[in-house]
Amino acid sequence: MTGPQAAEATPRDLLAVQRDVTQLPIDPADSVPGGDLDVATYAAPDLPSDRFSNRELSWLAFNARVLALAEDHRQPLLERLKFLAIFASNLDEFYMVRVAGLKRRADMGLQISSADGLSPREVLGTLAQRTRELALEHAQCFRDDVQPALAREGIHIRRWDALDDEEKSRLGSYFRSKVFPVLTPLAVDPAHPFPYISGLSLNLAVLVRDSEGGAHRFARVKVPNNVPRFVTVSQTSVESEFLPLEDLIAAHLSMLFPGMDVVEHHLFRVTRNADFEVEDDRDEDLLQALERELVRRRFGPAVRLEVTDDIDDEVLDLLVSEIDVHRADVQRVPGLLDLSALWQIYDVERPALKHRPFVPATHPRFAEGETPKSVFATLRDGDVLVHHPYESFATSVQRFIEQAAADPHVLAIKQTLYRTSGDSPIVDALIDAAEAGKQVVALVEIQARFDEQANIKWARALERAGCHVVYGVVGLKTHCKTALVVRQEGTQIKRYAHIGTGNYNPKTARLYEDLGLFTADDAICADLTDLFNVLTGYSRQTEYRSLLVAPQGIRAGLIDRIEQEMEHARAGRPAHIQFKTNHLVDEQTIDALYRASKAGVRIELLVRTFCTIRAGVPGLSENITTRSILGRFLEHSRVYYFGGAGEPEYWIGSADLMHRNLDRRVEVLCQVSDPQARAHLRDFLDGAFSPRTAAWDLQPDGSWIRASGNEQIDLQELLMKRLADRGE
Repeated sequence: MTGPQAAEATPRDLLAVQRDVTQLPIDPADSVPGGDLDVATYAAPDLPSDRFSNRELSWLAFNARVLALAEDHRQPLLERLKFLAIFASNLDEFYMVRVAGLKRRADMGLQISSADGLSPREVLGTLAQRTRELALEHAQCFRDDVQPALAREGIHIRRWDALDDEEKSRLGSYFRSKVFPVLTPLAVDPAHPFPYISGLSLNLAVLVRDSEGGAHRFARVKVPNNVPRFVTVSQTSVESEFLPLEDLIAAHLSMLFPGMDVVEHHLFRVTRNADFEVEDDRDEDLLQALERELVRRRFGPAVRLEVTDDIDDEVLDLLVSEIDVHRADVQRVPGLLDLSALWQIYDVERPALKHRPFVPATHPRFAEGETPKSVFATLRDGDVLVHHPYESFATSVQRFIEQAAADPHVLAIKQTLYRTSGDSPIVDALIDAAEAGKQVVALVEIQARFDEQANIKWARALERAGCHVVYGVVGLKTHCKTALVVRQEGTQIKRYAHIGTGNYNPKTARLYEDLGLFTADDAICADLTDLFNVLTGYSRQTEYRSLLVAPQGIRAGLIDRIEQEMEHARAGRPAHIQFKTNHLVDEQTIDALYRASKAGVRIELLVRTFCTIRAGVPGLSENITTRSILGRFLEHSRVYYFGGAGEPEYWIGSADLMHRNLDRRVEVLCQVSDPQARAHLRDFLDGAFSPRTAAWDLQPDGSWIRASGNEQIDLQELLMKRLADRGE
């Protein structure tokens, strides 16, 4: 900055200029609110216009597969209950983010929402009908199937009217001492406006009147979320009885409205828009900006109103009007509302009704009797690929960071943290390392959706310990899972790295299927050093030696390799592609796969959730098969395999095939070169795509068909046994 203006520039002005200089290119359509870019921004005249299925409907198909596991009588009973809870939580988030984004686009008057050519209003109309169908099926599965089965096993969810006098007396005492003090009845009249209803809270709509008669009056009572949703009626080793908290409150409403007659009450629940973006390119403090947005999230517009199916029409009219929700977004639910609370019932100690306990094995390369083997010594002998949750996170990833923190020869630790647990040993180890005088750089992504508050807490704890905490590149989320350790070894500096597909979270590492590569490879470690310089400084590097890095490199790198497979097929050489990913919606990548299929490349896709490709369509995708595996663990790893006409490549990393991952996040894919690691990935992919493996297969008409028959193999059970045997 030169001239007269320079002298007048404030620190805030200078910061804004610096941020402009370091801004990385963002997809121009990012200005469209509502989440990921869905509109194809390029022409493909050689491909049909109807080649993409609808993204939101593909998600509902995924959640229908989750519900199918709840309906599957081959699953242990409490595991079926767990899948009911997961379905409910999934649907909540779908409304808070995806439906909320569509509504915002519709309000802006956008005519086209997605690559399938539908407008936001057209999509919303279809979603409303399908979600009502699934919500009803979900409620009926619990009420008519799972709940009676639980009762036969001695796990009862009672209603107040079915309790005996002694039970009512005992629970009445509990209500007066534990529940009544935290309740706040809110009247609605000319002096009391309709209260704000927080998102996902349970509420009682209560109609009362003077005991001597008069008009009905409306009040709202919030069911507290700091008291267990299910109150224990009785508990033994063979029998458990629970009462919904809302039943207990409803039975004692007269205590809240003395001198009034309680005419009726109805339960309801509101879902609000929780999708937002922080305007971080002009704000002086990203932490403060995010905290302001978290407050705004609480007051987002309503996108769904759930009510019990026996609600009075006049009460419903009042709720619809005051909450300002469309009639199409009202869901009448038979039975209990908010089945995500069933996790409390799942925690009942009934091992026979759950999956058998599973203890992850330690990878053989990291095992050495009772004394933990040095991770650094192991990696000097070659790379190690670990597969969670089958192989232990604690004795691999966690040990890597803890040993680095305690090792006096370690000079520096650099790590990205996207999501971690509330009592994270990883964060504790970084704090210990900083307090021991090591240089610690932690890139904490404080915009990780729904984990923002927790990540702010960890960022501040790390800062207090003396860690260098940064929040990444302006305009991009840092989603890659990387750690780099710098160690003094004699007269040399040696670097060690971990690149994974999952978060540094010991809790989810027991539930999510993920892969992680440990390496001391010079090229990979040099690339990670350069990447951390991009994330922490003003480096504008976009090309790397051995990694593919988004937003510049992953889409282009994958499409280049897809085109190489096309050349092999045209030359008569073997051509084969296998992708395992959580989501597949990126139009450019899908079109490259379509062209590869037309060229004769055999393409096998394993997609867990969002999937807009059409598989097995004559003239378009005859050579594409697409599967989805759901089970005990959440399939979360990303693997990209290219046959290479006998010189195969295996890539793993954090990136799904979505616009947000490829254009608006820092992501990393790493090639796996170690022969043993490649052999494990080969066995894993062979199992995933085996016709004998239990899975759902995508049909040309867009439906998903579940393979049936007792001969089907559970891939996760197979891996539990195989890797446990290898560990032993």
